[in-house]
Amino acid sequence: MTTQAVGGVRAGGAGPLLTLTVFLVQLLWMKPSDADSSPDARTWSQTGPRLQLSHSDLRNGSAVFWGARASGGYQVLLLDEDQGWLLVGGKDHIYLLRPDAPDQTPRTIYWPAEREHVDHCVLAGKRVETECANFVRLLQPFNKTHVYACGTGAFHPQCTYLHLGHNTEPVFVLSPSLESGRGKCPFSPREAFTARLTDGELYAGTSVDFMGANAAVFRASIHGDSQHYIRTEAYDHNWLNEPEFVGSFSIPDTHSPDDDKVYFFFKERAVEASQWDRRVYSRVARVCKNDVGGKRSLINRWTTFLKARLVCSVPGPSGVDTQFDELEDIFVLETKDPQNPTIYGVFSTSSSVFRGSAVCVYSMASIRAAFNGPFAHKEGPDYRWVEFKGRIPYPRPGTVSPHFTHSDTLITAVITI
Repeated sequence: MTTQAVGGVRAGGAGPLLTLTVFLVQLLWMKPSDADSSPDARTWSQTGPRLQLSHSDLRNGSAVFWGARASGGYQVLLLDEDQGWLLVGGKDHIYLLRPDAPDQTPRTIYWPAEREHVDHCVLAGKRVETECANFVRLLQPFNKTHVYACGTGAFHPQCTYLHLGHNTEPVFVLSPSLESGRGKCPFSPREAFTARLTDGELYAGTSVDFMGANAAVFRASIHGDSQHYIRTEAYDHNWLNEPEFVGSFSIPDTHSPDDDKVYFFFKERAVEASQWDRRVYSRVARVCKNDVGGKRSLINRWTTFLKARLVCSVPGPSGVDTQFDELEDIFVLETKDPQNPTIYGVFSTSSSVFRGSAVCVYSMASIRAAFNGPFAHKEGPDYRWVEFKGRIPYPRPGTVSPHFTHSDTLITAVITI
C-alpha cells in the first residue's frame, strides 16, 4: 500500500517549496500468494534474481563468516561485480569474499591499530573491544588496481592503499606506507560519516578531533600533504550544527568539468529553531570541485559551500503537514543523463506523537533550483532568519568558476538555510 506524499527542497526559510511526487512506503511481510495477487507487486517484480544461493551455500562458509565474526564491527562494503569480489571492512581486518562462492573461506588482511594509540585510547576512557581498535570505515576505488582504505586506528585515523591488481585472482596486499586519516575518516567507529574519492581527491563529511565536536565538510589530498585541504568553518553553527552525515556523491552540472560538484546529504540541529529547540532538519549541501578557497580569513575554507533543507512531508487536513525530518539513508539512481540522476531519500520522523518512515524522491533540477535562491539571511544574533532582499553579491554565492577571486565578505551570503 502506498500513500502519496510531497517532497521538496527549500533554500532559505522564506523561499518557495518545490514540490515533487514521492511515496510513503509501508513495508509488509507478504505471503507468496499475497504478493502474486497484488497488481503493484507485479509491477515491481524482476525477471529473475541477480544471485541465487541454496540453503547449503548459506549453511556453510558464509554463515560461519557472518556469524562467528559478528562482533567485527562491519561498517563498509565495496563490491566489484566485474571482477567478482566483495571487500568488507571490519575490526582490525579487511576481508575479501567471492559473492558467487559464499562457501569459500574469505581471504583476510590483519590491520591493527598501533599499540601506543590503543594505550592512549584506553587512558582516555574508551573501551578496548568496541572503540580502541582499528575499525575500517572507508574503502574507495582509487584506480583499476588499488583501493584507498582508512581506519579509525584507535582514535588515531590512518589511511593506506590496498593492492588488488586486475587479474581473476586479486593480489590483496596492504601497503605498509601509512598516512594521516584526519579529515578523511572519523576517530570513532560509531560516528556517522561519508566520503567520496573523485579525481584523485577525497571529499569527506566527518569530525576532525578526538571528541567528535569539530565536524566539517573536507577536501583532502590523499598523497600525504596535510596542508592541501579545504574545509567548512570550524565551530560555526551556521555552516554545520551537530551534523550526522548520510551520503555524498559527485554529480556534474554541465558538460564542462569546471561545473562539477560534490553533494553531501546529512541531518543537523536546525539553526532556524529557537535556542532551546532541538529540532532536526535534513540537508543537501554542495561544493565545487575547483574551489581553491578564499583569501585572508578564508584560506583553506570553501567559498562555494551552499546548503538547503530537504523537505519530505505528507499533506494533511487544514494545511497541516506530517513532516519526516530525519534523513536515514540516500540512494542516487543513475540515468542515461549523468547530469540528472534521481535522488531517493529514506526519512523517519522525530515526532513524539507520530511514528513512521517515508521514501521521498527528488530531481536534480529541483535541487539546483533551490541553490539558485532565494537565500536566507540573519541580521544579527537576536534576529530571525528571513529571505535576503538585498543585492546579491557578484559573483553570486556558490558560483563555480576558476576566474573568480572570492573575498572574505562573500562568505556571509554563501551560508543558506
